[in-house]
Amino acid sequence: MLKKLLGIAPGLESDNSYSPSKLALKLATVDKTDFDDTRYTQYRGKRSKILVICTEQKNMMMQNGKLFSTGNHPVETLVPMLHLKNAGYDFEIATPTGKPVVFETWAFPGKDEQIKSLHDKYASSFSQPKNLQVLAGEILPDPECYAAVFIPGGHGAMLGIPVDENVQKILNWAHENELFTVTLCHGPAALLATTLGGQDFLYAGYNMAVFPHSVDKMTPKIGYLPGQVSWALSEKLTGLGARIANSKADDTVCLDRKLITGASPDAANQLGKLAARTLLKELQ
Repeated sequence: MLKKLLGIAPGLESDNSYSPSKLALKLATVDKTDFDDTRYTQYRGKRSKILVICTEQKNMMMQNGKLFSTGNHPVETLVPMLHLKNAGYDFEIATPTGKPVVFETWAFPGKDEQIKSLHDKYASSFSQPKNLQVLAGEILPDPECYAAVFIPGGHGAMLGIPVDENVQKILNWAHENELFTVTLCHGPAALLATTLGGQDFLYAGYNMAVFPHSVDKMTPKIGYLPGQVSWALSEKLTGLGARIANSKADDTVCLDRKLITGASPDAANQLGKLAARTLLKELQ
């Protein structure tokens, strides 16, 4: 009762999962993003596609058994896409088995018309995405048509994707063909897939930005998460040899070789600009 009065009680959804508390939503979400509508000299070449790998899973089990209502964070998904669209790139949306993309709907910036417009433009692709099992089949996509792979953040990126063999195949395919990999916040969980089958971590020694586990540990205090997460993403990456560039959930972005990363939703705008400018510089 006290938590409810203080506004720190997580919200109970119809499927018995929990969304963030009123206080957490006030502190951690926005009605309008900081997307600055940067204009670029648009890319006109053949490598115009960006493969976007999204989660199709909604509920994340906490250590206490409670479910967190998650998915892909809409700001972390759509703000970078807006920049890349302005730079002349198009998107191929995929999920692990072709089920609809799941968004953290409670984080959708309802007063941001540019976000809403892009979401509506790709609504059919989000609801009927490509099947990653098919894309990563015996014949991988033609790399000459692609510029990058983008894995948005949100805690949902920690569900299934890090242990998906097809994610491993796509990341290896991107690396071998010198395509960029772009990700932020909890999205770098996907990079763990490169260790499946006892393989060496593809990004050992890379500098990267990622959402700090120290912040994940604190957020249950304000009701953002309904409990502690079951594993520590930033610590696992560090243990495999990654060099984490940030200690806070801030706007840090990082470019190391063909890997472009960001720390949190606050980094979405800067990540989009860094990705757009880097891809244009490399491919024009």
